[in-house]
Amino acid sequence: MKGRKIILSVSIILLTTSFAFCQTEVLKGVVNSLAFYKQKNELKYLSNAKKTIDSLIKVSPDSTNLEKNVYRVVVNSSILYIDSLNKLNQPADFFSKTVALLDLLNTRKKIYKYQPEMDFARQCLANVYIRKGFAYINNSDYSNAEYVFLRAHRYVPSFKPLNAYIAYTYNKLGNLEAAAKYYDNLIKTDSTKTAYIEAASAIYKAIGDTSKAIDVLKKGRKLLPADKFLLLDEANIYNNKKDYKSLAPLLTKLLDININNPDIVFVAANCYEHLYQYDKAESLYLHVIDLNSSAYDPIFDLGLLYLKKSTLKEGDKEKNISYARQWIEKANEISPNNIKCLEILQLIYAQTGNKDQLNNINNKLKQLTNQ
Repeated sequence: MKGRKIILSVSIILLTTSFAFCQTEVLKGVVNSLAFYKQKNELKYLSNAKKTIDSLIKVSPDSTNLEKNVYRVVVNSSILYIDSLNKLNQPADFFSKTVALLDLLNTRKKIYKYQPEMDFARQCLANVYIRKGFAYINNSDYSNAEYVFLRAHRYVPSFKPLNAYIAYTYNKLGNLEAAAKYYDNLIKTDSTKTAYIEAASAIYKAIGDTSKAIDVLKKGRKLLPADKFLLLDEANIYNNKKDYKSLAPLLTKLLDININNPDIVFVAANCYEHLYQYDKAESLYLHVIDLNSSAYDPIFDLGLLYLKKSTLKEGDKEKNISYARQWIEKANEISPNNIKCLEILQLIYAQTGNKDQLNNINNKLKQLTNQ
C-alpha cells in the first residue's frame, strides 16, 4: 500500500487572548485603538496604537518601563500578524526587533504579571514564523523552513500541527530519525490523523526499524480503531517479515473490509497455508482465482497446496495429487517457461507415472536451462 501524502496547509493559530487587557490610564489610548481595530478591522487603528505606544516610550527611564514595553510588543506583534502585506510600511528589521524585545521581556522578573499580553504576542509571532515557514517550503528551502518552524514551536509548543510541519521539513532534509520523533509527538494525542501515523510508520520502515513502525501502528489503531489503512499497513509489515503468527489475528477484520481485493485475499490464503490451516487457505485461494482467473501466483500456490495435502496421512492422496496436477498445469499455461512450475510438474508426473508428459517436461527443462 502506498502511504498517503502529507498535505501541509497554513494553519493560523486561534488567538485565544482578546485585545481586552487590563491597563493603566496611561495605556488606555493604546488598548482602545486595539479594541477599535477588532471592531472595525481597519489597519489605521493598529497604526494609531503604534503611534501612541511609541510616543509613551521616548527616553529613559520610559524605555525600560515594563508595562509600556509589554504593550509595545503587543502592538508590534499584532501588526506583524495582521498586516502581512506591510501596508503600514514598517521597516525591514521590524520583525527581528519585535522578537528581540519579546525575548528580552521574558527575562524580566515581574513579567508574570502580564501573562495574557505575552501569550497574545507569542501567538502572533508564532503565526508570522509559520507564514515564513510555508513561504520557504514553497521555494523548497527546507533548512530555513525548519528553523522558523522551530522558532514558532518555542513560542507555542502546545500547537500540535507544528509537529507535523517540523517533521515534514526534517523528512525533506533526510533527517528521518528527527522526523519520526515529531510524528511520534502527534500520535500521542487523541486528535491525531491517519496521515501522521502512516508517515511515522513509513519513516521507521525506511530506517529499518520495523518494530518501532509496528508500535506506531498499534498506537494509531487504538486511537483510530476503524481506520482500514492502518490495519493494512500493519498487516503488510507482518507479511513482508513472514511473521504469519502476528498476521493471523488481523486477517478476519482485514478480509471483512477487503473480501473482494484479490491481493489481500491472496496474502490471507498464503498466511493460513504457512500456519497449516489448509482448508482456510484452499478456500481463499479459490476465491482469489474467482476474482482474477489469469493471475499466476494463486493458481500455482493452490497447486502446491494440494501437493502438500497429498502427503498428509488423513488426506485423500490420489484426489489431492490430481488437483495439484490440474492447477499446476493451468499455471504452466499462464507461464509456460517458468522453471519452478516445470519442476513441480516434473515431480507430479514422476509420482503419477505419466512418462510421456514427464519426457516432454524433461526436454523443455533441458532447453531452458541450456540457454
